[in-house]
Amino acid sequence: MIDTTDWYLNMCKTTIGQTLAFIVGLASAANAADFSEADPAFPNEAPAAFSWSGFYVGGNFGYGFSGDGAISSEGQLGPNIANIATGARPGLVDLDREGALAGAQVGYNWQSGSLVYGIEADLSFAHVTDTQNAVTPQINTGLAQDNVFRSELDYLGTVRARLGYTFDRTLLYGTAGLAYGRNKMSVDMAAPNGVRQFTDEKHETSVGYAIGAGVEYAVTSKISLKSEYLYYDLG
Repeated sequence: MIDTTDWYLNMCKTTIGQTLAFIVGLASAANAADFSEADPAFPNEAPAAFSWSGFYVGGNFGYGFSGDGAISSEGQLGPNIANIATGARPGLVDLDREGALAGAQVGYNWQSGSLVYGIEADLSFAHVTDTQNAVTPQINTGLAQDNVFRSELDYLGTVRARLGYTFDRTLLYGTAGLAYGRNKMSVDMAAPNGVRQFTDEKHETSVGYAIGAGVEYAVTSKISLKSEYLYYDLG
């Protein structure tokens, strides 16, 4: 029998202290102005200044990790409620998820002198997960019984403002804005003989914020690379 239960994912503070993200490849169309070609008639003419202004799209990949995440299970059927209340089954298990992310982003920059500001949206599919088996002794026999708690981030997206300072082809910037993600959580509890006594699963979309910083370098007039660190809180 499946006992549905009231339980939740608690992801306050270090939610996804994430994307240690070598978000590489902002690129396929970073609108930087072309340098003008030298004209034999004007051999001393300086090239046009590089510009970050314009529309861009690109891809990214990174690595995510999280802390202060926990799954809490209370149960609804009498035996499970009693087992959790007496400690025969765990009611709370901490999970520290980590894993890879990959996705795409789109944005627009404006430049005024050395200041660059703009807006960017991204969406990454993720395999940021953790599984913990909290083994507890059965009350009557003392035999080991499994209690498997799992948490996984399916996808993660943001809509953020960017503000930075440029040194020609190098851009240093800070960023902040809205973040959202979809979490999958599950609990399975089995008897010592392996027979499943309790199972439940929950999918939840959470909204919070993201803040971070990065550095971007224009390799060519149309392609740039960036490395970015973002801290997410989906609490």
